[in-house]
Amino acid sequence: MARNSEKLSTVIIILIISIMATKGFSQDSPAFDKIQTEAGTVEMHFIGHGSLMFKLNGFVIHIDPVKSSGDYRFLPRADLILVTHEHYDHLDVELINELKKEGTLVFTNEKSTEKIGWAMPMKPGDRQEVNGVVFEAVHAYNIVNMRSPGQPFHPRGSGIGYVLTIGGRRFYIAGDTENTPEMKELKDIEVAFLPMNLPYTMTPAMVADAALAFKPKILYPYHFGDTNTDEIISLLKGSGIDIRIRNLK
Repeated sequence: MARNSEKLSTVIIILIISIMATKGFSQDSPAFDKIQTEAGTVEMHFIGHGSLMFKLNGFVIHIDPVKSSGDYRFLPRADLILVTHEHYDHLDVELINELKKEGTLVFTNEKSTEKIGWAMPMKPGDRQEVNGVVFEAVHAYNIVNMRSPGQPFHPRGSGIGYVLTIGGRRFYIAGDTENTPEMKELKDIEVAFLPMNLPYTMTPAMVADAALAFKPKILYPYHFGDTNTDEIISLLKGSGIDIRIRNLK
């Protein structure tokens, strides 16, 4: 009888641990959306703030991975890491080292290579291809918002954004920027991630101005802090742009 009780207790403990593990995974793993491409299904994982992860057929791309943005415990290590600029909420050297595995490639703006010596620098206009994923560096900078007179939070030519082409679909991750002329000239963007918080990036009106110019099919405001996301929904009502609000404060 005692042995049966011990066995029953053991089974109950195992079940409780299993349930807890499952519950923790479902709570801690970031939400994601899927986009169908000619190369397969792209999963876009919303880690938080400016941090994203794309996954295609087991190939993992981390974009601006930063521990303070979200929980990385259940996420796979990187095949490719892209960093837009060197600010603390976009560049986390310790986490990049943790995500690194054999063969991991890291591309950053030029200034970030001072902190990651093995990263490969990119500047606006540069183009690379890894495992069938083409990524281009594009301008990301402030026009209006200044740290002090004549000193923008993000000077032109320093930080970058990325346009990824995967299976014929184009994904734009803007980085920290305003609605620049270069952004408005983008073409054939399927998915755009545009920052929306002051004083560092854009107001909802700036985001709407840019989105109406280059017309992405799907728009994710990100890096939006305490900005009221209802504003961008209202501003783009009737535009035909699919605005998706996710947990990307």
